[in-house]
Amino acid sequence: MSEIFQDIQLIYLPVLFLAGVLAFIISTISGGGGALILVPFLNFLIGSTRTAPVINLGTFIGRPARLILFWKNTNWKVFWYYVPAAMLGAWIAGWFFTQIEASWLQVLVGIFLISTVFQYRFGKKQRSFPVQLWYFIPLGFMISLLGTVIGALGPILNPFYLNLGLDKEELIATKTVNSFFLGISQIGSYTFFGLLYLELWIYGLALGLGAVIGNIIGKKFLSQMKSIIFRRLLIILMVVSGILLIYNQLK
Repeated sequence: MSEIFQDIQLIYLPVLFLAGVLAFIISTISGGGGALILVPFLNFLIGSTRTAPVINLGTFIGRPARLILFWKNTNWKVFWYYVPAAMLGAWIAGWFFTQIEASWLQVLVGIFLISTVFQYRFGKKQRSFPVQLWYFIPLGFMISLLGTVIGALGPILNPFYLNLGLDKEELIATKTVNSFFLGISQIGSYTFFGLLYLELWIYGLALGLGAVIGNIIGKKFLSQMKSIIFRRLLIILMVVSGILLIYNQLK
């Protein structure tokens, strides 16, 4: 039994748990992106080749708590446009994960996220470009494809949710339901292609338990927050996430 667990660094478990708590408090009160903030940290802690499976497993474990907390606010129309294409993209990405270099993709995503501060004039504008429901079909495919390879792409969808008219609880609820079903395909594809093994399951579980606690704490803060404050925090998180993605690849 000891040989099975010999590769697991036990000191990582409380560190990952606390990282999950902090990241998902931030994620809940600012519309997502906690997983993306964790990318550079996990790259340093466990290595870039293991970051995507651990982050996606950890966030998947934490999502049922957020689903329960925000279920009644879900926009199901967006769900039916987004999820089927997203689940297909996740399986294709499971094969691409071992075939392509993702660093240049992270730079492009980072540039887009930083640009949102100008698109929304730091939260003063509610919408920056028109969005229709059918947009979420190609978005579901592309975001799941890239997110499965990179490890987290939650914030890149935020401008599309905002421009469709979703706000606060409705945005978070819809995003969580979409991400949960995408996560089923992501975890399935990682496992099928041999990218998840015991060490990473343990790390992902520690991160996921922290995410559960973070979601519960964050929900209490969100209910007392004004919409303009929510949008500003959302934009700040997108910009910070973009900077971290670019820095992580260009350093």
